[in-house]
Amino acid sequence: MTNKQIYIRLLGYSRPYLWRIVLSMIFSLVVAGTDVSYVNLIEPLVDKIISAGNRDLVYLVPMVIIGLALVKGVGRYLQEYYVKTAGQLVIQDLRNDLFKQSMLLSMGFHLRQQSGRLTSRVLNDVGTMQRAAADALVDGLRESFTLVGLIILAFYKDWKMAAVAFSVLPLCVVPARQLGLRIKQNTKRSLERVGFLTGTLQESFGGIKVVKAFGREDSHIQKFRGENKLYYRFLRKAIKYNSLTAPAVEILAALGGAGVVWYGVNRVLTGEMTQGQLFSIVAAIMMTFTPVKRLTKVSNDIQQSIGAAEGIFNLLDQPRDVVDKHNAVEMSRAHGEVAFDNVTFSYGDEPVLKDVSFLANPGEVIALVGPSGAGKSTVAGLLARFYDPQQGAVKIDGYDIRDVSQESLKKNLAFVDQETFLFNGSIRDNIRYGLLDADESAVVAAARQAYADEFIDKLPEGYDSSIGERGVRLSGGQRQRLCVARALLKDAPILILDEATSALDTESEAMVQRALANLMKNRTTLVIAHRLSTIMHADRIIVLEQGRVVEVGSHQELLARNGLYRSLYDMQFKEA
Repeated sequence: MTNKQIYIRLLGYSRPYLWRIVLSMIFSLVVAGTDVSYVNLIEPLVDKIISAGNRDLVYLVPMVIIGLALVKGVGRYLQEYYVKTAGQLVIQDLRNDLFKQSMLLSMGFHLRQQSGRLTSRVLNDVGTMQRAAADALVDGLRESFTLVGLIILAFYKDWKMAAVAFSVLPLCVVPARQLGLRIKQNTKRSLERVGFLTGTLQESFGGIKVVKAFGREDSHIQKFRGENKLYYRFLRKAIKYNSLTAPAVEILAALGGAGVVWYGVNRVLTGEMTQGQLFSIVAAIMMTFTPVKRLTKVSNDIQQSIGAAEGIFNLLDQPRDVVDKHNAVEMSRAHGEVAFDNVTFSYGDEPVLKDVSFLANPGEVIALVGPSGAGKSTVAGLLARFYDPQQGAVKIDGYDIRDVSQESLKKNLAFVDQETFLFNGSIRDNIRYGLLDADESAVVAAARQAYADEFIDKLPEGYDSSIGERGVRLSGGQRQRLCVARALLKDAPILILDEATSALDTESEAMVQRALANLMKNRTTLVIAHRLSTIMHADRIIVLEQGRVVEVGSHQELLARNGLYRSLYDMQFKEA
């Protein structure tokens, strides 16, 4: 993406707040005008007051200075206020779009991306862009107008001396441009490292129990230090190039200033100009180099902002591979017929599912079993439309789910998996996540059906109890029963159970199985299970191996065939 394309896109985000930017530009002109006025006062001060000894005008000088200071102060305040609030609103919109895009991208994208990098994009990249863009907008507007005003004044007073002074200005462009490009490159690299740094933090804090159980604190500390050091290296280079800019401009400015003073003093000595004219033109010329220095810093800030913006717009431009069709059907409450029709799916080059076909009639319980990596969870993911198959179709009540809106599809599905993810909040809020507008009686009824009320009623704050991040204050069985209650409250006609009891002890599993029995009533249920004891009473069992359906039948039928299912069964129950 070119710089021009980035500017155009940022301009698009700025358009709703253009009136703020225009007001800021007006007040920037006011600030620049006061600076030019200060310089313009030097000549009459020297020639008409000091040299002429005119005491009557002396008393006006403080009043003029104070008046200009008041005008400049008010102008500067309003200029900064309007441009910075415009910048913040632009960044707010950009961050909202970035988060929305991240949430709407498919599970396939999220499987390929590190969550820490996405977090860093939304927080660090946007934060870097925000700081750099805010400074660039404020200083860029003000210093540009001031520079133009002082240059015009300098040429108006004496074009020869101005030409001598500003002959070095084009030379400032070369180092500023080269240093700016290096700043941009190293800003991008440093933000990439921040992503890895954020990922390391999330991974270490999220898995702190495992870290401590295995005594791996030192290895995580060393890993973090390594990532932190790499981040510092790129950041150090950006700082180095940024710090070089001002001295380079200052040296070039000194060359122009020296030429002006030498030429001007000679003209005063020969009587070609007065002392007041000399002081006024020198002040105007020397003051122009201050905006030049500040504008080179603005250029560096812009390069930092562009370095961050590239990553942001790359994420915004990621294609959404799971999207609604233009004429997507709004599916009403489904009867519950689920069909896989010659479905082939691959995460990369190797297919995970190959020509998978089966039919689940409304109200049936269909179990999926097979060795690890057979593709069981992928079947669940395709039914939930986390991904789309490369070949074949997944259908509900005869509708290809790619032809229906995702919103109406999700209303017909409830999901309970082994991860038991709960949000940091109250028990009530986590159950109500299944149906956000559910009333209290519905929440309590769902908890009762999931046998979660047995432990909720014993908590001091009941349904208002905070469960901590990921439900850390609850046991595994309690967390899973809340997940069942969440699915019960949603009351969807199709249920997906992905290893819902695999991580539980025997007592907790028995309790959750009772809750799941309530959940499965009158629903088409797709059960993915490792423990065969949990799916013996399924209407049909589908056996997968290396992405293919190798056996289909009831528990007794599959045992009688002495195939893969029998091998899996014997492996699990040989001790008994």
